[in-house]
Amino acid sequence: MTGPELKQLRQDLGEAIGRPLSAADMAKLCGLDPKEGADTIRRWEISGPSGPADKLLGILAMASDRYAIMDNFNIFDRWDVSEKERPARKAAFRERMCNEIRQRLA
Repeated sequence: MTGPELKQLRQDLGEAIGRPLSAADMAKLCGLDPKEGADTIRRWEISGPSGPADKLLGILAMASDRYAIMDNFNIFDRWDVSEKERPARKAAFRERMCNEIRQRLA
């Protein structure tokens, strides 16, 4: 993930959960101290995150419908999930991801 992609992800996740996310919020999502981590997030928005934070943010990106990450996992396009159910299951999964983000920020 590049810096500009992280900056866009912050905006997209904010839209997904219904409120804007600050750099401190993003730090909290990454398990960093919100006050000190906000500076880290701002640096990452230039250079890009690395290590575990990069992987975590990639997972949290599934909360936004702007990321086709779920298509890579192919967890809903299986023989035991009817085609009619797939959109609803994807939407329910995204909502669970949004709830996970809200819970982490609480």
